[in-house]
Amino acid sequence: MEIGSGPIASCSKDDQKIYQEWFNLADSDGDGRITGNDATKFFAMSKLSRSELKQVWAIADSKRQGFLGFTEFITAMQLASLAQAGHELTPDIIKTAADIENIKPPLMEGLDNLIAKTKALTINGHPEVNGNVQPQPPSTQWFGSKSAKKLPPNAVTSIIDGLNRLYIEKLKPLEVAYRFNDFVSPLMTHSDFDAKPMVMLLGQYSTGKTTFIKHLLRCNYPGAHIGPEPTTDRFVVVMSGPDERSIPGNTIAVNAEMPFGGLTTFGGAFLSKFECSQMPHPLLDQITLVDTPGVLSGEKQRTQRSYDFTGVISWFAAKCDLILLLFDPHKLDISDEFKRVISSLRGNDDKIRVVLNKADQVDTQQLMRVYGALMWSLGKVLNTPEVVRVYIGSFNDKPVDEAAVGPIGRDLFEKEQDDLLADLIDIPKKACDRRINEFVKRARAAKIHAYIISHLKKEMPAMMGKAKTQQRLTDNLENEFGKVQREFHLPAGDFPNVEHFREVLNGYSIDKFEKLKPKMIQAVDDMLGYEIPELLKNFRNPYD
Repeated sequence: MEIGSGPIASCSKDDQKIYQEWFNLADSDGDGRITGNDATKFFAMSKLSRSELKQVWAIADSKRQGFLGFTEFITAMQLASLAQAGHELTPDIIKTAADIENIKPPLMEGLDNLIAKTKALTINGHPEVNGNVQPQPPSTQWFGSKSAKKLPPNAVTSIIDGLNRLYIEKLKPLEVAYRFNDFVSPLMTHSDFDAKPMVMLLGQYSTGKTTFIKHLLRCNYPGAHIGPEPTTDRFVVVMSGPDERSIPGNTIAVNAEMPFGGLTTFGGAFLSKFECSQMPHPLLDQITLVDTPGVLSGEKQRTQRSYDFTGVISWFAAKCDLILLLFDPHKLDISDEFKRVISSLRGNDDKIRVVLNKADQVDTQQLMRVYGALMWSLGKVLNTPEVVRVYIGSFNDKPVDEAAVGPIGRDLFEKEQDDLLADLIDIPKKACDRRINEFVKRARAAKIHAYIISHLKKEMPAMMGKAKTQQRLTDNLENEFGKVQREFHLPAGDFPNVEHFREVLNGYSIDKFEKLKPKMIQAVDDMLGYEIPELLKNFRNPYD
């Protein structure tokens, strides 16, 4: 199963030129995005029914971003062509079409006249009639050339743009006022909204994390080290780039176009153990992979790392779309450090998948016992009654050892590998939905944080005994959380970890915090209640 092979790869060079010309025509403001309004006008020329066009948009905008880029536009045109030929449109039709490259561009009624009109535009973007330059009539304005007026940089042309705008205007002021960035999560930047979805691999050393990435990419990435002892001693972000190179951590952390600025809070000791591997690859155009140092076990875990390892894992966990926990049949014991790491993932349980790797190193009977033992260990550590999804397989480039696992084992591994790859393929499609989900979660957390901080501030005396009161409040944080919960009718599960909160609070004088600002809370409530639903409505399928 291939990941990341897009329609451009399945489209002839000549057709690509035609589609580029059409795309430039349909893109009314020249920002490289075709919104619902642009699409309804342009797609109408295909003379397809409304229900067919609804399917065309739904399949082409599978990531539910609310707009079509050039790649998605090609998909839409190929689908329109198949619909005109009488095919029923299904999400798999592009994958199953026998000869995608030979799907001819669809028939678009009246398009040739439009192209001719556009080509008649002269230097100032005005058509020439009888040798005289005439002003362009407003009726054809939506098909302006590339010289059409560019949108202001803060214009909203997608769901992600809208969330970015809402964050800056509504949520960020609340976060800044109550120091949310110090207690819970760093402030967000533009690059956090534009970043590709991330997948993080976690596990004890030598469970096959780096080999797993190599297996997905079908090649080595710059700076990859594989061996039986701890070989990956650093966090490596594997992402798309024009050429193959490794970039040191300090350089990435200060690059405003990358979403790793928040890692500077972990200091130079961490940044020296952090790097970015860039390479051109179709899979990396869709997702970014994060390789982590092996979690230590036995005597090794007594040696302190020079940076807050679990803090870094927790930071990445909040940003990732999927977290893969890798286990080896010969290393099922969950060390103390691994327990702490898994605990730091709390709140991101829906992103966790477990991979029992190197499973062809044991026979079927042993594998059954190993699986049972793994489920038992995980049940104790994850602390949930629900069973986490476990994928069994051998994720490397060697053929499965059929002598050990037999033909049934081989079939099982193949099905499990396909399931895991299907999960990974789905990540870009679900990325926009997950971004909305994370944003709403963050807004709720920021509100609760504001309530807690302002409650503590209210409990402080006006004049005498501030130090004693601060000590009493810090020692009895659990009771104070309970008071806030009852006063504002908040769910207990949404409150932060008491120990972590206490640790950060010790560095502050509660008296210096802000009082509760109802206007700010109301702005966030309005955002959650009206503005986000309105944003989603504006960027849904234009044919709904």
